[in-house]
Amino acid sequence: MWMMVPFILNSLLNFVVGLLVAKFLGPAEYGRFVLALSVAVVLQTFVFDWLRLAATRYYSEQDRKEHPEVRSTLDLAFAALAALALVAALLVYWLGLDLPLSHDLAALAVGVSLSNALFDTATALVRARFHDKAYGALVIAKNVLAFALTVGGAFVFGSANVALVGMIISVAGCLIVARGELADPNTRFRLAESRLATRFLAYGAPIVLASVLYQIVPLINRTLLARDHGFAEVGQISLAFETGVRIVGAIGSAIDVILFQLAVHTERTSGAIAARAQISRNLGVVFAIVTPAVAGSWLILPSFEALFAPENFRGPFALYFAQMTPALFAFAMTNYGVNTAFQLAHRLTPLIVAALIALLADLVAIAMLPATADATRFAYAQSISSVAGFAALVAMLFLLEPMWPRARDVIGAVIATSAMLLLGAPMRAMAPGVVTLAMQILAGAAAYGAVAYAFDIADLRSVIWPSVVTRLRKRKVEARS
Repeated sequence: MWMMVPFILNSLLNFVVGLLVAKFLGPAEYGRFVLALSVAVVLQTFVFDWLRLAATRYYSEQDRKEHPEVRSTLDLAFAALAALALVAALLVYWLGLDLPLSHDLAALAVGVSLSNALFDTATALVRARFHDKAYGALVIAKNVLAFALTVGGAFVFGSANVALVGMIISVAGCLIVARGELADPNTRFRLAESRLATRFLAYGAPIVLASVLYQIVPLINRTLLARDHGFAEVGQISLAFETGVRIVGAIGSAIDVILFQLAVHTERTSGAIAARAQISRNLGVVFAIVTPAVAGSWLILPSFEALFAPENFRGPFALYFAQMTPALFAFAMTNYGVNTAFQLAHRLTPLIVAALIALLADLVAIAMLPATADATRFAYAQSISSVAGFAALVAMLFLLEPMWPRARDVIGAVIATSAMLLLGAPMRAMAPGVVTLAMQILAGAAAYGAVAYAFDIADLRSVIWPSVVTRLRKRKVEARS
């Protein structure tokens, strides 16, 4: 459970860093920054992410002690790919290729992909061993350095290039802080096995391919938008989408780090049938948490924009955020819910099929939707794409795998969210501000919590009531003594 704390802290700090970088860079330079990041994310996922997935799935404290070849294979594969990435970055810079990004930004995108891959793989290794303190140290160190270097670079120089360099250096610094926990004295490159590398790649490749296809969607949209309307409009829509992804990603990641590892542990200790039952329960929990989170984000949007969005982003921020709310729901349910069901079943082709459908839906939407003077067409295309991919994935889950959430969790979450919306919607007309935001959060939480408790959504009552009774009994005993 403590693993959720650094996850939430990491997401909160990323959220603050993202808003401050946008504020100091301004829409146009932030558009260049975020387009370079989009390229970096696609490269990182395509080249390195299978190693992160393998570390999460096949590495553990027991493997560290008894099977050093696992970590050795991961380390050697990463080192080889990192060397290739560095060579690619230098070539991009020296050749000065004609790209949507300037050649220096393109080279920095490759560098960011390498540094972020190094961080994500390192955190996956400590998460797989359930080393909460090491994970917390990595997260805190990275975000403190990112705040100083990335935000500081944006503030002092107003340059996307400098901000990206700050991101790269912040990762290097945080890994130095946690080098003791990351070190494995039994690891040797000569222990690496091609058989293991093949196994890791076979496991991760379908997931990676699906992720890349999903990530290409915003990259295509931002590239076309930059061509048609300039980098400033790219910055406007990107801040709205990235903020939304960070909000739902923070919530989804915090529960996924517990639920997925629990399912993996259940599979190892109790077998595949028990793991499938655990995944079914997990799906209900994810739906019951993601649904009110996304709906609540829409409820508080006027006050959120007024309080947190940089002044030169206000207006478009709320507009694009609202238009892409369906995409945020589909993103969270896909990544933290349905995908895990197929991963545990070792049935990964549906992930690729759904991602292809999402990409096709985006291209069709861009071609069919009427052109607009702003980024509205691309915002709607993003939502259409994400929802189409999610719907396809759910349909394949229904046809191929008997892993479904409990009806009580789904129906209860829908009713509870509806109650929250009915109570909170009139408050959107109030003057935006801290008081309005607090009232909306308290009223929404109370409405959802009351219905969730009544329906015992995600076993909420089963978890809370026994603990309350235990505390009351403890106090009575203490009072008597």
